[in-house]
Amino acid sequence: MPENSHKRKHLTSFQLIILGFAGVILAGAFILMLPVSSAEGVITPFNEALFTSTSAVCVTGLVVQDTGSYWSLFGQTVILVLIQTGGLGVVTVASSVVMLAGRKISLMQRSTMQNAISAPKVGGIVRLTRFILKGTFLIEFLGALMLMPVFCRDFGLKGIWMSVFHSISAFCNAGFDILGTSEHRFVSLTGYAGNIWLNIVIMLLIIIGGIGFLTWEDVYTNKLNFKRYRMQSKVILITTMVLIFLPAVFFMVCDFDYMPAGKRILASVFQSVTTRTAGFNTEDLAIMTEAGKAVMIFLMLIGGSPSSTAGGMKTTTFAVLILNAFATFRSQEDAGAFGRRVDGRIIKNAATIAMLYFMLFFFGGITISVCEGLPLLTCLYEAASAVGTVGLTLGITPDLHIISKLVLIVLMYLGRVGGLTLIYAVFSGRNTSNAKLPLEKITVG
Repeated sequence: MPENSHKRKHLTSFQLIILGFAGVILAGAFILMLPVSSAEGVITPFNEALFTSTSAVCVTGLVVQDTGSYWSLFGQTVILVLIQTGGLGVVTVASSVVMLAGRKISLMQRSTMQNAISAPKVGGIVRLTRFILKGTFLIEFLGALMLMPVFCRDFGLKGIWMSVFHSISAFCNAGFDILGTSEHRFVSLTGYAGNIWLNIVIMLLIIIGGIGFLTWEDVYTNKLNFKRYRMQSKVILITTMVLIFLPAVFFMVCDFDYMPAGKRILASVFQSVTTRTAGFNTEDLAIMTEAGKAVMIFLMLIGGSPSSTAGGMKTTTFAVLILNAFATFRSQEDAGAFGRRVDGRIIKNAATIAMLYFMLFFFGGITISVCEGLPLLTCLYEAASAVGTVGLTLGITPDLHIISKLVLIVLMYLGRVGGLTLIYAVFSGRNTSNAKLPLEKITVG
């Protein structure tokens, strides 16, 4: 027997990431099944516990049971821990435990950490991870403090827990809320639609969590000197602002016309911010126009930014495809922005990721529509919300059959681990040949 046949095959960093997320999801599901996790002390069916755990770890926010009324304080705490773990990333959390234990981080672990947070290089990854952890807990703490005046006014001492829960949920772009009661379930933030302070705090937490840890570092290092930012940070910030402003104008013109001007502006901006990443809502989404729902589907598919708490195909993927289209329109060989050229491999990756997300989106929506006999647009909305890890819903999720719920579970999981992570995890280690085949042209367009 050849000696090399006995060599152990080590998991790649990408395989560790997807298996890590799967392991945490399963562990969370088993804990949520326990009677102590539910408010009435009953055993939660595995499929409902699995759906909730997947939604929490994948920071989505789609639920089959109302978080505020169904789950006990213990169950809500478990969900919050799963949200925090999923928002920071399983690898980041595991690495922080290793660092707190005083153990040395190996080169393999550093490489895994690099891939988990999409860092440009391995060097300085431990310092960056510490920066991420400190920044996360500081922002969540400040967010909770700013929410306390509102929630403590309405709920007394319970408002402290509600402030902490919603601060972490908003920063991690999870969209879970605990405001529902047995009489009024799945209410999200509709009771605070006119509260300007709460709306602003929640939106700031969503945006800060969704722009990415590397963008934080750029802003922290270079302050307001925009010219010194990395090209990626510039693209993320500009794209984020555009994707907030333009949809807000659209929603203000086409939807919410039954509101006073001030409340209409607030609702439009909030909906624009939350649609791409978070999953909170302050208004009834079911009464929005078909055009408004279509725009929301598009925004949900784009999602947040790389190395952030958000999912989706990412703002940079969208921006790179737009830049490449502009370059093609101008007959330019290379796409670029801010005086820098975009690598051709990045454009190829962006096209692959976009194709993967659109395929998952259409497959999921059509499957749910066929299984449930529901309108296709409604099902596509739910599929986009799942694969973009957003959590907005038109109200059909709790009543879906098991097959449709499994489809959403798969979409949430794949949407959180990321398209390229999944592709690299499946195909890494395969023998590849660098030999090029003969070139032949094919007409497109």
